[in-house]
This record gives sequence, C-alpha cells and structure tokens, in this order.
Amino acid sequence: MPAHIIRFSELPRSAWRNGGGTTVEIARGPEPTGDDWGWRLSLADVERAGDFSPFEGMERVLTVVEGELLVLTVGGREQGLERFRPFRFDGGAPASAVLPTGSIRDLGLITRRGAFTGHVTILELSKKRAHPLFPGQLGVLLQGEAAVDGGEQLARYDTVVGSEENPAVLGRGFLAVVSVDAVGAGGEDAG
Repeated sequence: MPAHIIRFSELPRSAWRNGGGTTVEIARGPEPTGDDWGWRLSLADVERAGDFSPFEGMERVLTVVEGELLVLTVGGREQGLERFRPFRFDGGAPASAVLPTGSIRDLGLITRRGAFTGHVTILELSKKRAHPLFPGQLGVLLQGEAAVDGGEQLARYDTVVGSEENPAVLGRGFLAVVSVDAVGAGGEDAG
C-alpha cells in the first residue's frame, strides 16, 4: 500500500484577518467529543510584526523553518526563535511577534490541552538510513531531497502521514517529525 502524502502545492492558502501573513493548513485531527478540532498542523508566512490569534485551552509548538529569527513575546516574556528550534507555549496567552531580520515561515502545531499532546523534532535525513513514521506521526520535508519507501519523491513541505505500514523517508536534508498523541483517562498519554 503506498504511503499517504499530503502535497503542499495542492493545499489552499488563507490570508490572516490582520493582513500580517497567510496560513496553509496541512492536517487536523478531530476533537474526541466530535466538536471542532483537537489538533492542527500548519505552515504560516509571517510578513509583518503583530499579535498572534489566541487559542484558549490549546498548547502551541512553533518552529521557524524559513528566515532567520522571530522574536516572540508570550505573556510578557520575550523569546528569540531561531530556525529549526521548536518552541512550546500556551496558546491562550497573549502573544506578539517582531521580525528583526525580515519575514519568516513557521511550522505550527496546536493541540487541545487535556485531549492531545504534541511534539516536534527536527531530524537530519540520511541516504543510508530511512526514517520510519508511525501512527500518530507526520513527517514534513523542510529542506533537501527525499523519497518515501525508496520511490515517490517529496517536494519541499510535502507531508508523509505515518501509519501501521511505517512509511520510511530516505534522502538528504531536514525532516520535521510531528507526533500527536491522544491523552488517555487520568491525564496520562495513551501512547
């Protein structure tokens, strides 16, 4: 069975209400109760400084994937975000960004607190050793050249969806491995 690949070039782009950028939603998962969504993965082009939209009851992980630096102020605390260094913060906290070196693109993971936990790891790919993706994982090609299971080529920002077949990414460059796990009863991770 071929791996499921989400082609970035085929995804719609949405402009922000404040005019400061655009977002391309890569994937989302349902809320366990069936309401709205429980997690979302997207790429955003941040073109000018401004406030972030609040997401009450959510956790965010933001990773700069293009550009040099985003300075994010969350709840009054300033944090410099450099390329390929994921940063976790409370999605409901007041947040604003400045762009000291120009526009950036970021990979954003938002998870509903108490329902899902999310993690982002940036890996350097190898032509000698494939990286498998398991259920609950998504692999986003950030840079370089890669193929899935030695066949289908990936373009920049294409996403491979992990499954029981454990599709494997092989190539040279950088891959964001995004893991989203449902939280079980009692607040513990189910996975």
